[in-house]
Formats: sequence, structure tokens, C-alpha cells
Amino acid sequence: MSPDRRGALRAAATAAAGLVGLAGCNLTRRPSVARSATSGTGTTPPTSPPPPAAGASAPPALPAEISSGPRERPNVALTFHGQGEPALARQLLAELERADARVTVFAVGTWLADQPAMARRVLDGGHELGNHTENHADISRLPPGEAFAEINRCAQRIKQLTGSIGVWFRPSQTQHANAMVRAQASRVGYPTCVSYDVDSLDHTDPGAPLVVRTTMSQVRPGSIVSLHFGHRDTLAAIGPILDGLHQRGLHAVSMKKLLT
Repeated sequence: MSPDRRGALRAAATAAAGLVGLAGCNLTRRPSVARSATSGTGTTPPTSPPPPAAGASAPPALPAEISSGPRERPNVALTFHGQGEPALARQLLAELERADARVTVFAVGTWLADQPAMARRVLDGGHELGNHTENHADISRLPPGEAFAEINRCAQRIKQLTGSIGVWFRPSQTQHANAMVRAQASRVGYPTCVSYDVDSLDHTDPGAPLVVRTTMSQVRPGSIVSLHFGHRDTLAAIGPILDGLHQRGLHAVSMKKLLT
């Protein structure tokens, strides 16, 4: 990893520290392409931050999108699309906590509206809570104003429940955020969108053994894994996934920890 990218990732983690912590889905797959001019970096070029107030120093530039973390450290970020039956979500969180694993949950706003206690349950377990849009629409196909509203409504719901909009945003129904979505996320207050490099395909309900094989065949140090609440296969698979990571000397950590 280049010093420039490592510095940008650490800048993202620094921005996350001190804010309320913060999951994914891939119903509309796009081809996996390099997200910057430097092949294999997994990020898009930094957005231009707004000018600082008089007398203030400019904030560090952050990647516009992150699809993986540093490859030289033994950490993996398990990220979850936050929707579905809350009882399954609570069981999955309890399973993670028994293994001393911490994850990032990108919650759908309407799910939090129906299950407001889940926001505190995620945070109280030491996990992070992020924004996955209000209605889980195909955000890449929306007009810019509607895309902004989808992100902002979920952000304000998270702020109402936790006191902060959080740090991370993941676009709905797409793996990668296009330029329009990144611009609207930045307007709301999310300079960095979170993608992933491992799709567990758990949302297709293929059976727990296949979820485990699909995940473990792709995962490596620095990976960001897409998983989902609300699926019994995911709940059954999480124990073997955590065991597999442990056998490889890998640790399941939050996005902030991944980038630290």
C-alpha cells in the first residue's frame, strides 16, 4: 500500500474517532473496477472539502469511497445491511459479541423507524452504526435531489436516535457509489462512502455452508465483507465464519478499527 493511501485511510479513521460509531447489500451488481487512477487501491480520488471557516485549518482529504482497508494488518471488517426481523439481529449481535467481534451495521432508515431500540442495541454492543438510506431504493437511478433526500432522512433519523449522523454511508442496491451519489452523500456530511471487496451472497439464502464458503474463499487481510441481518443462513454462518477468520489469524473489527 502506498504511503498516500495509508495516510488517507488513517485520516478517515481519525475523523471517525470522537463521533458516535456507526452497516450492506448488493441487489444490483456492477463490474468490479479500480476506483482510482492507481490500480488496486480500492478507493476513488478524494473529494474537495468545503473551505474552512476563517481562522480554522483545512480538514484532511478523505477517499471518496473505500472498498478495502490496509492489507498488511490482520483485520477484516464485517459489515451488515441493517434490516429484517429484530430478533434475528439481536441473536447475531450476541453471537458476535461472544466471539469478541465488532462490526459495522448500515441501517435502513425505515427499519430504525420501526425498531428504534436497535440503534442503541448496536452501539451498546460496541459496534458502529452507519447510513444505508431511508427506503433502500436503487439510489444510483434516482435524481440527485431524491438521492440527497434518501441519505439525509436516514442521517437525521440516526441523529435523532443517537445524537450524531455517524461517520459512514453505504449506498443502497449497488456495490459502488457513482459520482452523483458520492456528491449527495458529501452534501449530507459523509465524505466517504463504504463499499466492499467480499460479497457473501447471504441475501440470496443459499444455505449457511455456502455463505461460509463464499466468504472464506474471498476474504483476506483488509477485506470489507457484505453481510445482512434478517437471514437465518447468516445467523447460522456467522460462527463458522468467525472460526475461519480466527484460524487464519484474522480479527473481525469495526470500520474505524480497520482504518486505524
